[in-house]
Amino acid sequence: MTNRLSWFVIIWMMLIFVFLYAPIVSVIVYSFNASKLVTVWGGFDTKWYGALANDRQIIDAAKLSLLIAAISSTFATIIGTVAGYVLVRFPKFLGRTAFSGMVNAPLVMPEVITGLSMLLLFISMEQIIGWPSGRGLTTVIIAHVTFTLCYVAVVTRSRFLTLDLSLEEAAQDLGAKPLKVFFVITLPIIAPAIVSGWLLGFTISLDNLVITSFTNGPGTTTLPQVVFSKVRLGLDPKINALATIIIAIVSVGVVIATIHMRRADRQRERDEQMAIRTIATQT
Repeated sequence: MTNRLSWFVIIWMMLIFVFLYAPIVSVIVYSFNASKLVTVWGGFDTKWYGALANDRQIIDAAKLSLLIAAISSTFATIIGTVAGYVLVRFPKFLGRTAFSGMVNAPLVMPEVITGLSMLLLFISMEQIIGWPSGRGLTTVIIAHVTFTLCYVAVVTRSRFLTLDLSLEEAAQDLGAKPLKVFFVITLPIIAPAIVSGWLLGFTISLDNLVITSFTNGPGTTTLPQVVFSKVRLGLDPKINALATIIIAIVSVGVVIATIHMRRADRQRERDEQMAIRTIATQT
C-alpha cells in the first residue's frame, strides 16, 4: 500500500485552498488599486493607506478594539485556564455537571442569544444595584470575557488531559508544595496551550460584532461595527487597506507564536527527559 497522494486528492486540495484564499489575495491586491472602484483596476497606488491613516474614526475604533481584545482575552485566559484545570483535576465535585455546562454553553449558544441575555443582565443590574451605569467599555469587556473563556478552557483542558502527572508527583516527592509545583512545573509545560488560548480569545474578541452591538454604548464603537457600517453604504477602498494590514499583523503573529510554541515544546521535551532521568537515578 502506497502513502503517496493521488492526483485527484492533490488537485482537490489545491482547489479548496484557492477557494479559501483567493478572496484574501484579491483584497490585498485591490488595496493598492488607484481607482476608487474597488472592483476595477486603475493602476498601482498606495494612497488608500494614507487615507486610512487620516481616518480618525477607523483609527480610534481600531485602538478601542485592540484594547478590548487584549483585556478580555487576558481575563478569559486566567479564568479559562482555572476552569480547565478544575474540570480535569477534580472529576467529581458537587455541581460539576452544571459548572461544565456553564463553561461550554457559549460554544453552542447563538451569539444573538448571548448578546441579548447580557444586555438584559446589565439592565437588571443597573436597576437593582446601580451598576453598570449604562453600556460602555466595561460591559463590552465583561461580555467578551464571558464568551471567549470557553474557548480558552477547551484548549487548556485538552493540554491538562495529556499532561504527564509523574512530573508533578516527582516534584512533590522532592518536597515542593502544590502551589510551587503548579507554577514551576505545570504552568511552563502548558504555556503553549495558554498562549494559544489567549491568541484565540484575542482574535474572537477583536472580530466580534453581534455581542458587541448588544452591550456597547455611545463612544465605544469597535472596528467591526465601523467596517460593517461603511460596507453597508458601499465598498470603500480604505477597508481593503485596513484588511491588508490586519492580515499582515495576524500572519506575523501566527509565525511568531508557531516559532515560540515549537521552541517551548522542544524545551519541555528536554525537561521531561531530564526529570525522568533524575527519577530513574533516585530509584
